[in-house]
Amino acid sequence: MTTTTTAARNQPLPSYLQFLFGGLSGICATLIIQPFDLLKTRLQLSGEGGRPADHRGFTSAVVTIVRREGFFGLYQGLSAALLRQVTYTTTRLGVFGVVKEHLSIHSGGSPAFHLKVIAGLTAGACGALVGTPADVVLVRMTADGRLPVEQRRGYKHVFDALIRVVREEGVVTLWRGCIPTVGRAMALNAAQLASYDQAKEVIIDAKILKDGIAAHISASTISGLIASLVSLPFDVAKTRLQNMETSKGPPYRGMLDCIWKTIRYEGLFSLWKGFLPYFLRLGPQTIFTFIFLEQFKAAYFSYIQVPPKNYRI
Repeated sequence: MTTTTTAARNQPLPSYLQFLFGGLSGICATLIIQPFDLLKTRLQLSGEGGRPADHRGFTSAVVTIVRREGFFGLYQGLSAALLRQVTYTTTRLGVFGVVKEHLSIHSGGSPAFHLKVIAGLTAGACGALVGTPADVVLVRMTADGRLPVEQRRGYKHVFDALIRVVREEGVVTLWRGCIPTVGRAMALNAAQLASYDQAKEVIIDAKILKDGIAAHISASTISGLIASLVSLPFDVAKTRLQNMETSKGPPYRGMLDCIWKTIRYEGLFSLWKGFLPYFLRLGPQTIFTFIFLEQFKAAYFSYIQVPPKNYRI
């Protein structure tokens, strides 16, 4: 590895690469875990409003979907999921990376945990505002197969869905559920990004593991579990608000009303309905996203620029 100038060593990862690497990492992870996102959505909508449940659990949902819709039914909504990564994940990981690096420069080292939480909250809010339209069509496309044939929306792909939603329901519908989406994203990213960064720091500094894939997997697993527990109630409300049929009047007035009615008709723990597929989706999503992100950054600093002194990827 060639020696660089002191000026080059003091430069952090360029801001545009924080966004580019974030988006690419999310896309790579999504190609692996999309079926779990579909299963999570189907289970969250199962038994809505006190109706009989469509599925008895995770295994039942897999068997039913494959039997009715074929194996590739598990990949419904993939185009919307990829668009969501291009918008939501690119923004959230990019914002978090940029904010964290600025905090690191000003503090002369790794920022305090509460500052990482604030960076995660900020990144989640920004990402959710940008990514809500893709999230709305993702929920609808993954939920479509559970409906009777005559009631299905039948979107051909993500762009067909976006165009039809705007034409049939108005552009504002693309931001339906924006408040719970932002709330979920802030909770998830504060928990996920801050806990991953802190867990990795503790694991490496305590010499439990060296800085490498094993440390990244361990930290991201801890992060995925914490993020799942914190964010799932918001995700349940978001899913139901975005998927609700409004022709006969909306069943929910907003996030709090949705949460209250879910607890009233289905019990408190229904807010964690679909936890297994949610964690099986968010856990691997977190693990793969951070592994890809770390590898992209490592490749950049190996082949393009020597990392700044005391810089931690």
